[in-house]
Amino acid sequence: MKKDYKSGFVTLIGRPNVGKSTLMNQLIGQKIAITSNKPQTTRNRIQTVLTTDDGQIVFVDTPGIHKAKNKLGEYMVNVAERTLNEVDVVLWLVEPTTFIGAGEQHIISQLKKVKTPVVLVINKIDSVKKEDVLPAIAAYKDVYDFAEIVPVSARNGDNTDELVKVIMKYLPYGPQFYDEDTITDQPERQIVAELIREKALHCLQEEIPHGIAVAIDSMKVRNKVMHIDATIICERDSHKGIIIGKKGSMLKKIGSTARYEIEKMLDQQVNLKLWVKVKKDWRDSEFLMKNFGYREDE
Repeated sequence: MKKDYKSGFVTLIGRPNVGKSTLMNQLIGQKIAITSNKPQTTRNRIQTVLTTDDGQIVFVDTPGIHKAKNKLGEYMVNVAERTLNEVDVVLWLVEPTTFIGAGEQHIISQLKKVKTPVVLVINKIDSVKKEDVLPAIAAYKDVYDFAEIVPVSARNGDNTDELVKVIMKYLPYGPQFYDEDTITDQPERQIVAELIREKALHCLQEEIPHGIAVAIDSMKVRNKVMHIDATIICERDSHKGIIIGKKGSMLKKIGSTARYEIEKMLDQQVNLKLWVKVKKDWRDSEFLMKNFGYREDE
């Protein structure tokens, strides 16, 4: 181990849909955080690990900081705000615009309460002209004293190497927390559940709001095949019909796209069986939220 080795914890914050999970996947080079164009996709603090010759960065991906509407919302906000004080570096992702709206103002007010260095990451620079990035930098410089400002494109990887160098600069010297080949400390079941949820959201598009969760009923290897039984939980009977689809066509589509991703991740053949259950208002039930892996004490 080099004596100038660095290691520490970094969190990504930003309004929903700003590209936090996409950036995480780009940096780690493997699909872990699920990506969806619906807000509030990331529900648990996904820890991913990037190990280089110079150090190790453990990413804690918080749920978006926003104003809470129900128990699930409150849980997500509490986790996000608590995390800001527990990490070595905060990355705040924003879009390349000079308009700093109410959502950003809310985040600025939260950041002013913490002592952690904050790196502003201006994402989606591939979506604007180069000369439009500078006014965005100027606008944000005025509202908070950032440690650094780094423009990137999470989608195609532009300038993400530079971002890793900047993060390393602010990490403390310390030991490697995880083996080189560790990329996440999430249990496999949780990642599988998230992948199924991602595929369900993609397939259903706008038809169902955010009230779905996935519970893994069993995961067992038999004859070199991983057999997974999982249940998609929704809030209404009408949603159940939509998820199943005509003659089961939608559920089949969700199952086959999820199975493909899970096979890639586990590097083995997968037999996936999906069921659908209605549990009304699960997002307002503490017992059910704990059941689906949302725990306050994490």
